[in-house]
Amino acid sequence: MANFSSHALSDAIADQAAADAVTISGPPQGAAAVARGIARLFRRNQIWVAPEIALPNGRRADLMGLDARGGIVIVEIKVSRADLLGDTKWPEYLDHCDRFYWGLPPTLNAALVEAPSFLPETTGLIIADAYDAEIIRPAATRPLAAARRKSETARLACLALRRLNLLCDPAPPDEPY
Repeated sequence: MANFSSHALSDAIADQAAADAVTISGPPQGAAAVARGIARLFRRNQIWVAPEIALPNGRRADLMGLDARGGIVIVEIKVSRADLLGDTKWPEYLDHCDRFYWGLPPTLNAALVEAPSFLPETTGLIIADAYDAEIIRPAATRPLAAARRKSETARLACLALRRLNLLCDPAPPDEPY
C-alpha cells in the first residue's frame, strides 16, 4: 500500500465525503441542505464552489470557491447554536480567502453572528435551505496577497479537477486516489 501524507489522506477522505454527498437521494438535510442552497445562489452569480476543502493550516472549509474575477470565497456552515457558539477556530480561515461568509439555515437565529466576536464588519451572512439562499449581509473584501492567491487558486483547482476525474473514472481499489 502506498504511503500517505496526512494532507493526502485528509484530501482523500474529503473527496469521498464530497462523492457521498452527490449520491444522496432526495433533498439533503442539515449542513448539506445549506451547502446546496448556497451553491445554487453562488452558481447564479458566477461563483463556483466545492465542499470540504482542506486548507494548508489543517482546517477544512465547508465551501470554498472562486468568483468570476478570481476572488476566493469561503463559507463556514453552522446548523446549530451550540456548533456556532462553540467554534473558535473559524478565524483561521480568513487568511485563505478574500471574502468569508457564515452559512446558516433559516431555523438558526441569525442575530448570533452579529456579536463582535463574529466580526460582522468583515464576515458576510447567508441564509439557506436545500433549494436556495439569500445574502443577508455581504462579506467585506479583504484582498489576499498575490502569492497566497496564486497558491490557493492552484490548490483549489487541483482538488476540484481530481474530484471531477474521480467522478468520471473512479480509482481502482489499489490506487490511493
